[in-house]
Amino acid sequence: MDNNIVYKVREELISLSDEKYRDFHKNLCPGVENILGVRLPILRKISKNLAKDNYIDYLNNKDLKYYEEIMIKGLIIGYIKVDNDTRFNYIKNFIPYIDNWAVCDSFCNNLKFTNKNMNKVWNFLMTYLSSSNEFELRFVIVMILNYFLTEEFIDDVLNIFNNIHHEGYYVKMAVAWAISFAYIHFPQKTLEFLKNNNLDKFTYNKSLQKIIESNRVSKDDKDLMRSMKVK
Repeated sequence: MDNNIVYKVREELISLSDEKYRDFHKNLCPGVENILGVRLPILRKISKNLAKDNYIDYLNNKDLKYYEEIMIKGLIIGYIKVDNDTRFNYIKNFIPYIDNWAVCDSFCNNLKFTNKNMNKVWNFLMTYLSSSNEFELRFVIVMILNYFLTEEFIDDVLNIFNNIHHEGYYVKMAVAWAISFAYIHFPQKTLEFLKNNNLDKFTYNKSLQKIIESNRVSKDDKDLMRSMKVK
């Protein structure tokens, strides 16, 4: 493997680091200490360039020192032009590197190939549904939020949310976030779900809060959500 590209990218990231942005981003990602402070649009640009011809060496690299290097690795997987089996293999190998919400959510958002491979991606996600790992589960939930709030999948989605019982904060927040979007797209079905579910108190109330905070929900619906909160 050619490590030159890895070190060249690292040097570029260090030169692009912004101390104020680093401090700001550290506050958004508690516990993540290896942040240089390079903004996401710049990371996307670097990732797109690597995805054109230098991605194999970068994706095979396991010497990831900085948060931004992990982010780039994940973004490349979404940008490269490869067959599904190859991409799924890269995704599987990358998932263990996800240890914070920002890498998780940016990675999910960039897996646009899902739109043309819905059933294959769904089946892949289901293999992680019983995971006890907080960010493996968040990966599943955020992927569902991004791609599977559709007529075909909504019943299965709500059933999945009803049966996720994990104490991880970032799992609970992802479920609440996803339920709020489900309400926007399928208000009646989601309302029925909210009236009869197995959610823990925190996730249930946080779901209602997220719906109330949405700009895409009517005042009457927000008032209804307020009346449904559990004290």
